[in-house]
Order: sequence, then C-alpha cells, then structure tokens
Amino acid sequence: MKATAVGPANIALIKYWGKKDEIWRIPENGSISINLSNLTTTTTVEFADTFSSDRVIVNEKLLSSQQLSRVIKHIDRIRKLAGSNQKARVVSTFNFPMATGLSSSASGFAALTVAGVKAAGLHFSEKELSILARIGSGSACRSIPSGFVEWLDGDTNETSYAISIFPPGYWDIVDLAVVVSEDVKEVPSSQGQKLHATSPFFATRLRYIDEKIAQMKQLIKNRNFLQFGELVESEALELHAIMLTSQPSLIYWTSGTLALMKLTKIWRSEGLPVYFTINTGQNIHLLCEGKNAAILKLKLQKLDFVKQIIVNQPAVGARLTDKHLF
Repeated sequence: MKATAVGPANIALIKYWGKKDEIWRIPENGSISINLSNLTTTTTVEFADTFSSDRVIVNEKLLSSQQLSRVIKHIDRIRKLAGSNQKARVVSTFNFPMATGLSSSASGFAALTVAGVKAAGLHFSEKELSILARIGSGSACRSIPSGFVEWLDGDTNETSYAISIFPPGYWDIVDLAVVVSEDVKEVPSSQGQKLHATSPFFATRLRYIDEKIAQMKQLIKNRNFLQFGELVESEALELHAIMLTSQPSLIYWTSGTLALMKLTKIWRSEGLPVYFTINTGQNIHLLCEGKNAAILKLKLQKLDFVKQIIVNQPAVGARLTDKHLF
C-alpha cells in the first residue's frame, strides 16, 4: 500500500532540552510550539512484497548510512506494529534547508510517521501518532497536532505526547523564518542534548520551566503580543545560555544570527513590535503580528546577508495527501 503525508516544521516558544529517557526520547520538560505553514516535508511511503530491500531518497538523493539507519529504525517500528515483513520505498522532499536549525527532523519524522502508518494499513489516533513520531525525533510529536501545541513531557512512553491547545486561526501571528546560512550544523540536536546536565544552569532552568509554560499558555489565550514576545525571546536566550555553558560548549550562532538578534532589538526600539527565537542552529525566526509582517519582510529584504525569508502562519498538523511523490 502507498500513502503520502505532509508534515510541518514547528517553532518552540518554550523549548525542551535534554531527555529523561534517550531510547524513548522522553524530554526533561514540556514545551509549547507553533506549527508552521510554509516549512514542510512531503513523504511518500509504500510497502510491497516485490521490494527486495528498503530504499530511502530525500531531496532526490540517497541518505548517508547514519541518516538511513535512523529512518529504517522508524520504518521497522511501523512494520512491527503492523506485523509486516514487507520492504519499503520512501521518498521525501523538504521545501527548506535541512539540519540548519529550522526543525527539519520534526517535519520529516512527522510526515514519515503519518505516511508510514497509513501505508502499513494501521489506524492510529492523533495521540498514538504523536507518541510514535516522538520516538523517531522528539520534537516531531509537536508536528502531529494543529496550531499552537503543548508537548506533555510525561514519564513513560504512553504519557509523553503533544496536544493542540489553540487552533491555527486563533491568533494572527506571523513567523518569518530567516535563512542566514544553509550550512549543515556541526553538532546535531540529538547529540547536543546529551550535554544538557553539564551546564551549571540547567537545574535552575528546570525549576521554573512549568511556571513559564503556564505563563505562555495564558499569554496566547489573551493574545498579549508584547509580553508573549518578551517571554519567547528570553526563553530562546536562556536555552542558548545552557548550550553555551555546557561541556563542551555548543555555539550554533553565526555572524548573521547575531546581526539579526541585534537588529530585532533596534527595530523594536523604533516602534516595530518584533521578537526573535532560535532553535538549535544558525537560522532565526522573527515573530510579529500579521499587521506588521509586510514591513518586517521589507526590512529583511534589504539585508545582503539574508539568503531566504519564509513567511509562515500557524498551521494544521501532519496530514495525508493524495499527491504522491512516485
């Protein structure tokens, strides 16, 4: 059977960093995110008796052995759940640069999960899909539900999953994903997260994280953009403070990243309400209300170090499509 799914990337407003359980990818803390409309992965999966081996193609290229191993492990999970021995053909396309801090792993494993489950003839609930996606890539669980999403950290495989807390159209927020470099980051997030406990500030972060999650949910509910933006930006800086003080340190920023961080503050002082957030990479997300998106994009277009601007609204989660890739 063949199935195709589209999975959105997501941007975390309250981040997670570190895992309680590496095997099941259960996070040290919960998180809040927004699914993004124009950062997506499309994946077609087909299982068939006629296939002699698994074959995975991403952006028209074969994967490296390490990347392939991670995808095949996820396909194996789906096969085991379906009681199947059929080999798979997997083709994926990303419409944005991979492994640069734009959550390609989240969108990729969300799409792979939804397409793979359908192709295997299984029928999963949203919760079950979120749990399965999480095992492939932690933040992929947040790309399954729609809109504004909370990842419940939980302590077991069954209790760690994501839920939608507000629908995509609840608030006219715009995310401008700004690509300043397409270079693949030196340290993948999955490796960097293993260093979380080496930062002297990590225990303090955990002590206050539940309070920040509750505060963020209330700010979204009230559509209080200024306080929302302040919390988003301080949260991003706190996360990177943990990375910077880990042993060894993790430094994902480039000169372009820093320049946009500083410009964001200047633009805000000039009366444009805009705030930044950054995942584990060099590229940066700028958040504003819909009414200010055009002027912000115009400012970004004037910067010679900006390679690409991808404008996003809050989006629906991973979903099936009939537009197969093969």
